[in-house]
Amino acid sequence: MTVELYGYQYSVYSWIARLALAEKGIDHRWTEVNPFAPDIPESYLALHPFKRVPALVHDGFEIYETNAITRYVDEAFAGPALQPTDPRHRARCNQFLSVIDSYVYWPMVRQVFSHRVFRPRLGGPSDAAEIEKGLTAASDVLAAMERLVAEAEYLCDAEISLADIHLAPMIGYFAMATEGEAMLKRYGKRSGWWGTMSARTNYRATMPRLPG
Repeated sequence: MTVELYGYQYSVYSWIARLALAEKGIDHRWTEVNPFAPDIPESYLALHPFKRVPALVHDGFEIYETNAITRYVDEAFAGPALQPTDPRHRARCNQFLSVIDSYVYWPMVRQVFSHRVFRPRLGGPSDAAEIEKGLTAASDVLAAMERLVAEAEYLCDAEISLADIHLAPMIGYFAMATEGEAMLKRYGKRSGWWGTMSARTNYRATMPRLPG
């Protein structure tokens, strides 16, 4: 069995895929691909025509899009199930996955983390207006998600799921900004969940090493 994961070391979605593989206990070979480079290899463009990351190859089976990758990883391999079997818990998990992609990623990662943390470490420009827009949107998203969280240790049930795996890296980047870390403390359920997730061995082992 050969599992190959193509990703960019700083990509939050590549981190999500790595975390899913780690939680399933799956060894894999990592190939670094910078989607922002002008000379992306043709071999990768054949694998992912939209020039994004990550992409996964398992014994000749090729798949891209993070949601598809993590669901495949959960269903194709042995190990702890990462999707609830109860229909309502599973529906809630899928709802979280949609919310994370649609409403969490842009403000928390592309606006707050990118402009407050990542760009300055690379010596690039930072836009204070973008940070403020991101913080405003992030507050609304956290308030909405707070109402969805089950009275359990993890987002959808008593066990870790894909919802937790997809959200944790985004919150991880968001919390690297002092404003993001402070905001999380205002949401009791989310703050408690974050303490649990950020302490997990697999989360810490897959965390990217940022420049600077």
